Amino acid sequence: MSTEERRGASPTRVLLASLVGTAVEFYDFYIYATAASLVFGPLFFPAASPSAQLLAAYGSFGIAFLARPLGSIVFGHYGDRVGRKSTLVASLLLMGGSTVLIGVLPTYDSIGWLAPLALCLLRFGQGFGLGGEWGGAVLLAVENAPASHRARYGMFPQIGAPVGFIAANGLFLLLGAFLTPAQFQAWGWRLPFLGSAVLVLLGLWVRLKLTETPAFAKALEEAPPPAVPLAEVVRGYPRQTVGGTFAAIVCFALFYLATAFALGYGTTTLGYGRTAFLGVQLGAILFLGLGIVIAGWWADVASPRRVLMVGCVMTVVVGFLLAPMLGSGSLSLVGLFLCLALMVMGFVYGPLGAWLPSLFPARVRYTGTSMTFNLGGILGGGVAPALAQSLAQSGGLPYVGLYLAGAALISLAALYPLRGKLVVVLAGGAPGP
Repeated sequence: MSTEERRGASPTRVLLASLVGTAVEFYDFYIYATAASLVFGPLFFPAASPSAQLLAAYGSFGIAFLARPLGSIVFGHYGDRVGRKSTLVASLLLMGGSTVLIGVLPTYDSIGWLAPLALCLLRFGQGFGLGGEWGGAVLLAVENAPASHRARYGMFPQIGAPVGFIAANGLFLLLGAFLTPAQFQAWGWRLPFLGSAVLVLLGLWVRLKLTETPAFAKALEEAPPPAVPLAEVVRGYPRQTVGGTFAAIVCFALFYLATAFALGYGTTTLGYGRTAFLGVQLGAILFLGLGIVIAGWWADVASPRRVLMVGCVMTVVVGFLLAPMLGSGSLSLVGLFLCLALMVMGFVYGPLGAWLPSLFPARVRYTGTSMTFNLGGILGGGVAPALAQSLAQSGGLPYVGLYLAGAALISLAALYPLRGKLVVVLAGGAPGP
């Protein structure tokens, strides 16, 4: 192996590339969620009431979750046939380009119905790119990991989530502090989208220097790549695909209720100031990072599946605490609830980076991992903000809490039958029982 290849395969570069890439992707994703909660309703979706506008904006938010499985099929196809590196570069460019274009998009007042149509198309592009991003990033980490550190390596792409969130909401917080509401509504909201261009260049700089993972190289040595990886996943691994999909539901439901829904509900129905609420969320997201780190270390000691099951049980408790704490009328109690919810989310999200790849062999692992994660995103996150908003309007916050607890029980039931240890990811063999 040449000096350049050794540098490309170094643990530091691998972990940095998996973290930076997902941080960029999740930054792009989260700025849309924040803008949908704050400004997209009146700018792109004229309607009779602010509540209807917010629901329309949340509807556009959900489009990306429909695009993500399609992206996972396309990027998974090439990731399993061509390689992890080039596929990850393409997914980064697609999502970043879509985000920058949103930043220059005219509003409804300028071009009428073309504005929401273009917004939805670009949102689809964001989701399509992210559909191929996460799976490739976790494979980059775990397929380069020592056997005893797979969960810890797998947690690095997951840490990209709070890093991206902090960058996104931190920027919105600064804009809220230095711009008037009129300035923010007129042009300030565009700056985070345009700023994505810088982050994409950073991600490309790291990823273009990578080499392929040992598991993918070994799989190519043993047999030609599958002609249609999706067909092999569906035909050969239906139990893993269905179980992995439903096991991922809880992390999406918990995250988007604690971020997008809580922000929209808190700044409209509950009447908290936008800057104050963003500040509380920014502090709470640190607990997501803490939960991911703790869960990653624990998953290597025990097993990722066991940690995920414990996280589901804790999420049920969070669901029953949602109404009394989020609706308490105290921003301090709201902040405490968000800290608790996001820390628990670390336990149902952090170990997924090691657990989902363990369900599939290396030859179809990109497709299988990406499909399960993103199908879980549709079921758990795509409808979460809009459904929670409707439940809160019709029945109150207790119904939102029951919805969250129900999502956790579904994931717990999916995890239970999928017993067994992690596969030896470096060997690229068949998955365990």
